[in-house]
Parts: sequence; C-alpha cells; structure tokens
Amino acid sequence: MNTGDRAHPTAATTDHGRLRRPVGRRVSGLPEQGRETEDGPAGHPGSPARAPWSNRAGALHPGAWWIWALGLGTAASRTTNPLLLALLIAVAGYVVATHRSDAPWARSYAAFVKLAGAVLLIRLAFAVILGSPIPGTHVIVTLPELPLPHWAQGIRIGGRVTAEGVVFALYDGLKLATLLVCVGAANALANPARLLKSLPGALYEAGVAVVVALTFAPHLIADAQRLRAARRLRGRPDRGLRGLLHVGLPVLEGALERSVALAAAMDARGYGRTAQVPPAVRRTTGALTLGGLLGVCAGTYGLLTAEGGTYGLPVLLAGLAAALGGLWLGGRRSLRTRYRPDPWGVRAWLVAGSGVAVAALMILAVSGDPAALRPGVVPLVAPALPLGPAAAVLLGLLPAFAAPSPQRTPSPEEPS
Repeated sequence: MNTGDRAHPTAATTDHGRLRRPVGRRVSGLPEQGRETEDGPAGHPGSPARAPWSNRAGALHPGAWWIWALGLGTAASRTTNPLLLALLIAVAGYVVATHRSDAPWARSYAAFVKLAGAVLLIRLAFAVILGSPIPGTHVIVTLPELPLPHWAQGIRIGGRVTAEGVVFALYDGLKLATLLVCVGAANALANPARLLKSLPGALYEAGVAVVVALTFAPHLIADAQRLRAARRLRGRPDRGLRGLLHVGLPVLEGALERSVALAAAMDARGYGRTAQVPPAVRRTTGALTLGGLLGVCAGTYGLLTAEGGTYGLPVLLAGLAAALGGLWLGGRRSLRTRYRPDPWGVRAWLVAGSGVAVAALMILAVSGDPAALRPGVVPLVAPALPLGPAAAVLLGLLPAFAAPSPQRTPSPEEPS
C-alpha cells in the first residue's frame, strides 16, 4: 500500500509511483489550467492577441459599457438613415458577440433584439391599419375603411396604404429599435452587481431596489413554469382562469416568502442605516438636487428646440453640475464602504471615449449635412450612405479590440 495515499487522501499516483500534487492546492511556480496571465489562460497557447483576457483586477468598469452604449444610442437618435441605423446595430452586435460572458444576465441581449423587432413590426402595423400623416402618391393597397363618428375626425382605420407612409414608419421604427438594441448591449456587457457598487451613495438604495427587482423576475417565471408542469403531470388544467388562480397564488406566495427573507437578511446586515448630518447640509442637498434636475430638463428642452439653442447647453451643464453636487452631498448620509472597488483604467477611458466620440461626431454631422442623415420620403428617394458619419459609427468598434475578453467556462466536451 502506498503510504502517500494515506497522507494525502486527494492525491493520485502516476505510473512510476510518484505523487501528483493534491487536487485543489496550488503549488507556486507551476502553471495551472485556467490560471489567468497577461496573454490569456494558461494552457491555451492560441489565445487571440487582439484583446487581453479579463480577470478580477483587470476587468472593465461597468460604467464604461453604459457610456459607450448611450453614445451609440445618442447617435441613433440623431438620424433616420436606415443604412446608418443598420450599421449601429451591427457594431453593437459585434461587440456583444465578442465580449459577452456566460453569466445569466448576459443572455438578455437576445430578448432586447426580439423586443426591437416587435417594436418595428408594431410600428409598421400601425402605419398600415391607422394610416400615416405623411401624404403619398404611390398607393400599395387600399384596405376597407371603417366609418368613424364625427368626433373622431383625423383618425381613420383602413383606407389607402402608400409607400411614403410605410417608408416613414420603417425609418421611425428602426430608430427606436436601434435604441433598444444599444440598451440591450449595455445590459449584456455590464455586470449589474458591479455597477451597483459603483453608484454614488445617494443612489445606492434605489440601485439595490432595481437590482433586486431584476433578480426576482426570473424566479417568478421559473416558479410559474414549474407549477404549470406539475399540474400537467397530475392531469389538472394549467390554462384558463382556474389554472391561473391555482398557479398564480403559489407563485405570489413564494415571491412574498423570498421578499420577507431578503428583508430580514438586509436588516440583519444593517441596510438602510444613515449618518447624522446637519440640517443645513440636508437642505442644501435637496436644493441642489431639485435645481439640478430642473436645469437638466430645461437644458435638454433647449437643445431639442430651435429657439433654445443659445441657452440650452449652458443650462444643461449647470444643471448637471448642481445635480452631481447634490448627489455628492447626499452620499454623506450613507455609511457603507466599498470592498475592492472597480478601477477606471485606460481601457475604460478608451471604451467610454469611443461612445462619446460617436455621439459627438454624429451631432456635428447633423448640423453640417442634415439631408444625408434624415433622408426624405416625399418625394420617395433611396437613402445614401454618408461616408463621414459611417466612419464615425465605426469608431464604436474600438471596444472589440481595447476591452478585455471575457473568461468563458469550457463545456464538458471541450478538453481541459
């Protein structure tokens, strides 16, 4: 009997009787399968050189992904050119395909893409059934029109469907679909738990509520599917009003039990404690926050209207500064600390800067050549791809090369 096996229960011997190192222990100086290095996991010599592998210390800040996605969304809101919108969708999809991890929250991108497609189809259906305010001469089909009372003037159901109205609805729906795809890309790339850690102290409670709500929603769906499957196996109905009552009540009961358990756990950990601050600080915090939000609303309205183009940007910047000051003062009431905060490094600046650059260049292109970014539909003309804005959109591909690649768990069929 080998005495080494008694000394090390997890050890295994080789053919020559030498002991291998115990499973689960790390021996310094020896490479390990799956251990992260600068070029990638050890044992994978063919790691791509275009982007480094991510680890806990070098992972990208989640706020950088949101700034990048909001930059793409801002660019999408400034154009109705279907070629540019399709290019924005392709850029967001490529970055998600190359940098999405295996985490459950990273699977939300497909749901956002389906939602974007549904929004586009609904917008087209409204244009066909309810008509379009855009006049047109190219009639595609004439539907039976439903007569409406006199108080419903301006609304029609059915009638002529013109090509100009359908194309206008297509451009409008595609812009909204692109915005949803950009938000879905941020949801799939940014870790929500790490994003919650990066929030200011004044927004921590609100962020926790949002994260808890998003976390409990999949549990409700899983409980409903489990109960419906159990009722089908017992030969009981799972559809209709009776099935809804027999399935919905246990689901609500389970959600209530989880909520009570979560509330007890958070109370035991001191959630909701606040520090004592002087009354003057509280009043200043409220005034800055409320005034900053009003300034942001007024500045945004000024930027969106032609009359407020002179005062819109200064009011917006002043409102942002006041709101940030209010959030900073409001964070003094929070007693929490951050364990191992996410650093904002060079790669985060590159990712966030690429999104800001796409938005800024698209805004400048709108002011320089608005006809190229907003093609007309009366008369009906084919949209052209402007080279300058297209090159600006391609700057959004920078995260595919600058951001660290995610560490994916190998499947059981893959050799370890």
